[in-house]
Amino acid sequence: MSEVLNPFGSEIFGIWNWLDAIIRVVIMVTVMTVVVMYLIYGERKIVARFQQRLGPTRTGPAGLLQSFADALKLVGKEDLRPKRADRWVFEFAPFATFVPVFITLSILPFAQDWGVRNLPLGLFFMISALGLEIVGVMMAGLGSGNKFALLGAVRAAAQMISYEIPLVLSLLAVVMIAGTLDLNQMALQQDRYPYVILQPLAFLIFFTAMLSELHRAPFDIPVAESEIVGGYFVEYSGIRWSMFMLSEYAAMWGFSIFGAVVFLGGWQFPMGEDWGWGWQLALTMGKSLAFIFVMLWVRATVPRLRIDQLMSFCWKVLLPMSLVQILANGFILVYGGPYWLLTLTSSLGAAVLVAIIMRQAFRRSSTKTLVGAYRTQLQVPAP
Repeated sequence: MSEVLNPFGSEIFGIWNWLDAIIRVVIMVTVMTVVVMYLIYGERKIVARFQQRLGPTRTGPAGLLQSFADALKLVGKEDLRPKRADRWVFEFAPFATFVPVFITLSILPFAQDWGVRNLPLGLFFMISALGLEIVGVMMAGLGSGNKFALLGAVRAAAQMISYEIPLVLSLLAVVMIAGTLDLNQMALQQDRYPYVILQPLAFLIFFTAMLSELHRAPFDIPVAESEIVGGYFVEYSGIRWSMFMLSEYAAMWGFSIFGAVVFLGGWQFPMGEDWGWGWQLALTMGKSLAFIFVMLWVRATVPRLRIDQLMSFCWKVLLPMSLVQILANGFILVYGGPYWLLTLTSSLGAAVLVAIIMRQAFRRSSTKTLVGAYRTQLQVPAP
């Protein structure tokens, strides 16, 4: 009977395993779409509160149906293609941007045994798949036949490649302690304390690089309206434009769950294995929403960096700090140092990183104040 139900004779390619995978993918796509819609709504409401506004209020109770109305509007809009655009490159770019984000969501553990598939090399797969998003970005910029789209794509590619290096190094620092690339195993090892306690510097580097990879403020140079009109997807409209937005917010959600699993204990800490799958889902979603809230907080309060400041911060600050973290971990682990020494060295590095950021921010604000006072004395209008 088992041979009839499973004619392939393999656990991986069996009929029921494929059916199980398809059901899980359908559930994940449904949840992802709803989550993205309400992430957009949540961002509009939260940023509005920071700016003393109300945000969406009219479409549905408290504006809860605004994202659904926007989705219907985008589906009904005309799909335009510039005359000078490369047809196939232009039309396939949104898919090349969305597919890497989609496949990364399929290996994330939302709870114990709750995910599409668990991979022994899940962390490695996650990083590799997210790196493919650059292909879709460059396709959108090159295929649009627009110099502003091309400039946005080049900026985005340079930024993503640069910040991916400290991102990977910060994760490598955690892997050195965990001894595994399996995301479920990493979550299980954080039953007593999360890895953010052992590696606060790696966590700060990861979060900063994550903002850059997602093109979130203050690293939103690739889509800066004031400089390059709208970025690499400026020529897109309707459903294709909405796919870029879907990719951006789905990646934000996926990165948040990924960061929660690697640094905050995921579904395991605290008491995840003891209190069941409901508590595990609540832990994962709560931690990911905390990540997203901090992203929105940063967007509402931190001004955009210039392209030279953005690249200098990566190569001159984050990259050396991540290398120092790895060297410190290697020295402590090889010579059998206690774990509290990992926390101490990483905390000192995190304090140094915060001091560098505060020093640069204070220097910028002081310079603007002096320039403003000088213009006032000379009665020179501001540009």
